[in-house]
Amino acid sequence: MQHLLSIHHLEKSYGEKRVLHSFDLNLFRGHIHGLTGPNGAGKTTLIRIINQIYKPDKGYVLFNGEKLLQKHIQQIGYMPEERGLYTNMCVGEQLLYLGQLKGMHKQEVRKKLGIWLECLDLEPWRDKKINTLSKGMAQKVQFIATVLHEPELVIFDEPFSGLDPLNVNLIRQEILTLKKKGHSILLSTHRMESAEGLCDEISFIDRAHKILEGTPVSIKNHFKEDRYGIQIELREQFLWEEFLRTHSVSEVKKHKNNCSFKINKPKQTSTEDLLRSLMSIGNIRTFQQVVPTLEEVFLQAIKNSRNA
Repeated sequence: MQHLLSIHHLEKSYGEKRVLHSFDLNLFRGHIHGLTGPNGAGKTTLIRIINQIYKPDKGYVLFNGEKLLQKHIQQIGYMPEERGLYTNMCVGEQLLYLGQLKGMHKQEVRKKLGIWLECLDLEPWRDKKINTLSKGMAQKVQFIATVLHEPELVIFDEPFSGLDPLNVNLIRQEILTLKKKGHSILLSTHRMESAEGLCDEISFIDRAHKILEGTPVSIKNHFKEDRYGIQIELREQFLWEEFLRTHSVSEVKKHKNNCSFKINKPKQTSTEDLLRSLMSIGNIRTFQQVVPTLEEVFLQAIKNSRNA
């Protein structure tokens, strides 16, 4: 599959502080690639290099197989975490101006603008000034400004900030629609549930380094352990008490004879042995390996990286 964006061996420092170290990333055409990491990890610097706001100290970026040039800016839509709207301009006037800055004709902007305002429930606020809008409504205006010119590459930096759950879902669906139409998306977010539900691939960044990369499923499977979620109908209380003395059990929830818990399987014990032990104390209702969430993986990956 062809890459729209390829980043090779990027290095960037501010004085003695290194913010990107030998950084590589490939964004497939029509995919959503997530960037996540702690504050100061290097995500924003990387995004600003792609937008040619900063120049790397070393390395290079390819866009559509070409070295990244000024001409490619017209093919990129960027929604920064710090919003860049003119607060004294009206919504419609603002978007008309920004669309023309991206090379669109006035009539084309007006046509697409009406569609987007209706789509994001902003038509009644077309003639309202930005400074009269709520943070969430201004966020939706910024979203329209980012995608109005239909860029090949769309970069979102914390796109769900300030949105209520209803509008989070609305913007999420619009991002998925952009992907369906063939746009390539780079999504920087701290919201692990957003990354897990949206991204085809994810890169974890910490202290200027990429410490982990892959699909959400492959990343979670890589970090899963021999830990199982159990639901069981117990026979005798003394059997359960004996089981607790010989096994590592946590998150116990018990109501009469019904019990659910998590258990860590000892390395020297087979899954079959564990099942036999469970069957000796009751009737097993469910037995499932516990797969970590992306947030748990994120925290573990950073811990591993810093302890290496």
